[in-house]
Amino acid sequence: MTKFRLFSSFLLFASCCSLISLHLVAQDNGWLISNDLVVYKLNNVQLEEPKPLFSIVLDGKTLFSNEFIPKDNKNLYKGNFEIILDSMVQGPEHLTAILRFENHSKDTLTLENLVPFGEGPDHFYITGKGKHPLSRSQLFRPGLEPVNVILPDNAWELGYGSIQLSQGGFAALARRKYWEGALRRRFETLLPPNSSVTYRIYIDAFQGTEWQDGLKKIFQEKYLYDLKTFDNNIYQREDLHWIRKSYAMHLLMAWDNKFYNTEKQEFSLFQFEHKNKDLFGGNDVIGIWPTWPMLGLDQRNQWDLYRDLPGGLAQLAAVSDSLNKLGTKFFIAYNPWDESTRLEGHLDGMADLLRSSRANGVVLDTKGSSSKELQEAADAVSTGVVMYSEGMAVPKDMPGIVTGRVHNALYYPPLLNLNKFIKPDFAIFRVAELAFDRIRREYALSFFNGYGTELNVFRPGWPEWVEEDYRFFGRTLRILRENHSSFISYDFTPLYPTLEDGIYVNRWVKPDKILYSIFSLKPEGFQDRLFEVERLYPGWHYVDIWNHEEILIEEFEGRFFVPVNLESFNKKWLGTNNEGAVGSILYIPEILIVELDQNKLNIKSNSGSEVRVWAGLPEYGKAYVSLPSGNQQLDIKKEFSGYEGKLVIQLFENEELLDVKVVEMEFGIPRLISTIEKTISKHQIPKEMVKIPGGTFVMKVSQGDQFIPYPVQGFPKELKMQAFLMDKHPVTNQQFKAFLEATGYQPADEHRFLAHWEKGIIPIGKENFPVVNVSWEDAKAYAAWAGKRLPTEAEWQYAASAGDGRDWPWDPVQKVKKRLEYVTNTLTVEHLEGLDPEYCNLGNGELEPVGSYPKGQNPWGLEDLTGSVWQLTADLYDNGTNQILLLKGGSYFRPSSSWWYVQGGPRETHYRQMLLRVSPGFERNETVGFRCVADLH
Repeated sequence: MTKFRLFSSFLLFASCCSLISLHLVAQDNGWLISNDLVVYKLNNVQLEEPKPLFSIVLDGKTLFSNEFIPKDNKNLYKGNFEIILDSMVQGPEHLTAILRFENHSKDTLTLENLVPFGEGPDHFYITGKGKHPLSRSQLFRPGLEPVNVILPDNAWELGYGSIQLSQGGFAALARRKYWEGALRRRFETLLPPNSSVTYRIYIDAFQGTEWQDGLKKIFQEKYLYDLKTFDNNIYQREDLHWIRKSYAMHLLMAWDNKFYNTEKQEFSLFQFEHKNKDLFGGNDVIGIWPTWPMLGLDQRNQWDLYRDLPGGLAQLAAVSDSLNKLGTKFFIAYNPWDESTRLEGHLDGMADLLRSSRANGVVLDTKGSSSKELQEAADAVSTGVVMYSEGMAVPKDMPGIVTGRVHNALYYPPLLNLNKFIKPDFAIFRVAELAFDRIRREYALSFFNGYGTELNVFRPGWPEWVEEDYRFFGRTLRILRENHSSFISYDFTPLYPTLEDGIYVNRWVKPDKILYSIFSLKPEGFQDRLFEVERLYPGWHYVDIWNHEEILIEEFEGRFFVPVNLESFNKKWLGTNNEGAVGSILYIPEILIVELDQNKLNIKSNSGSEVRVWAGLPEYGKAYVSLPSGNQQLDIKKEFSGYEGKLVIQLFENEELLDVKVVEMEFGIPRLISTIEKTISKHQIPKEMVKIPGGTFVMKVSQGDQFIPYPVQGFPKELKMQAFLMDKHPVTNQQFKAFLEATGYQPADEHRFLAHWEKGIIPIGKENFPVVNVSWEDAKAYAAWAGKRLPTEAEWQYAASAGDGRDWPWDPVQKVKKRLEYVTNTLTVEHLEGLDPEYCNLGNGELEPVGSYPKGQNPWGLEDLTGSVWQLTADLYDNGTNQILLLKGGSYFRPSSSWWYVQGGPRETHYRQMLLRVSPGFERNETVGFRCVADLH
């Protein structure tokens, strides 16, 4: 290429895509750089503040391009280190310049960190920092700590810089291209005397208001200028798409006892994988490696060693088939360096092994790319066979391979992997090892960057913490797997702005979902507003899918922020491969409608294919209830026994998460577990019953000591009641005797059964008294014999209050004087004063025959509704610790010497008293009876 030196005070670039001769600088065509290498105008945009064309570090000192003195057609530093502008090419919104650095001193110089537009605190750029041999590249952001980044393996030395304007800006990339007499290192170039190194600088205009738009231009649209166009054919092959949904891989050596137990001479791989299913959902891929470091011990080649595994290739095929049935793919390995063992064509050998083993993929040892020949050899055997490179494919190689790895040679991996930004649907796996120390950071960063983890367990060692960390791995994998389509979205924003440095957010956008992956280096944890979002869109909501909590966005000074809750971790882990905490937030449409009513979870959805209900956090190895989408009702008591806490309801379309709802069950809250079986409908009204007309009433409730809570949620509430029949009086001794004579009923627990009878005989004169000393089971048995049932609390209260919610059955407006005595925060004793003794027993301690207080009858003809006996209802509640029955109506017994007693005597229609269940014998009381109801035709 022709060399051009700087003669005039400004370089004025000519027509599109033409080389610029310094003799053709007659007009300004939109790009303006002075001969002292200062940028003034880019693509017709005049910079408010001129920028250096670049900065560079020379022998540890940062120099800016304007520090090189223009002289004799070159730019010099200290007279013997010069820059030569070899050429420039201008295109639409694009400029390329080639710069050569020459060393004419007598010393060897070290050149590194060339940054377009120069290093500076006011803009974004990427360059090296420190002297780490493998990982120096850092992304610098104004006002924040730099972030270590992973770059393609052919671009570790790259420099990136950007100039942000109000609507767009300019992004620039510097790449080392050629060197003469120089020593090229990963990050720096050593320049002996009379040597040179050549860089190419690319400048492109970009659209957008965020700095990531410039990065996207260079990395995702220009592929770091490694490619002009990207052949996407292999990515469009549906038979290879399965690898995109894969996030967990183990590579095992054939002599690992997790693959084959040498002592027992049997395969152990399946026990290993079944256990993995419980720990982290199992592997998506398992690869077996029987070659290095044993290959070359004799003349057998790499394929021979597979053939000689126990059972041969037929057994290996059976292993592959069995893994596939578990949802796990099977990989073999290819060692391209195997040239000295038994001669066998590599392509033929690989194809034969693929065919015989029915493997699903090939690990390409020592390779960072595949080839057309390798893929075609695999395709000739079967569809869906993936080439998996040991190294990470660089952009120019990505069109030929769909998956690769971030090598474990890079220990303590950088936080952000910009390879993911280049090609989001390229399946990346970070290689991690268990043999050194704890590696939660590895799992966390794979999740944060939206890709998988390969557990390379070649080295021996199975530390005691492995299973605990596998469960953490499983939590990250669940989010990756359930939101797979988000993590291959090209609308990906790395390092989304946060209010807190040291907490990092990536944003993944789809039309129907926005996902935020979070990585925190705050050992103390974090619970506050973290990042800004737009106003909540109607019908959408935010959900924390790490902690599984509904999120309410917070408004502050007209802006909206998402609060997050991030776990703490031990400060001792900072700087190790076990540091950090993660989180994840979803912004999704509200599709699920979920309501917990007592013990019934009502779920509605108008899309999706499956609903999953979890007691607590979703995790592998734990059962959930699967329901089809639509309208469903779930009995929590039946499905989750005595569970109390968080219920997580997920909606899926196949395996893709569509919506999440979280229901927080309060602890110790009684929930209705009984159900009502309707009686055979009656066409006529029996003489001992009265008709209760249908209607609507507002049910309010009151109760005594709430040390053990009553069911009070949702009250007062309006209820629509169907017409039914109710006994006019409580069931009497005589009626209960008829039941016993007709059925021969004997309770399983006879303790205190009819204890007020004398040797099974009703005391003389007590035939018409309410039967007492009966359990709930006794009462239900009687009701079933009579063709009736126990009333629900709502039915009893509706009937007793004559449908209008009155406190006392006989008068809709009567109020009594209440003297309240505060005892504790759960108990206030009510002393009722002013009731007329002609209407009910005021608590004289004497049980009386039914019908003794006709004035106490209510308008529907019911009597003995208060002050007679506490009356059992059908409602049975469970609070996780106790089972509770509800009694209504008060009783004839009112103990008064202490406030700790049950508050007896007559009670209002809305008052309830709990009966705590132990055994039928314990529950039989002298003051508790019942009356029945029946359903009408």
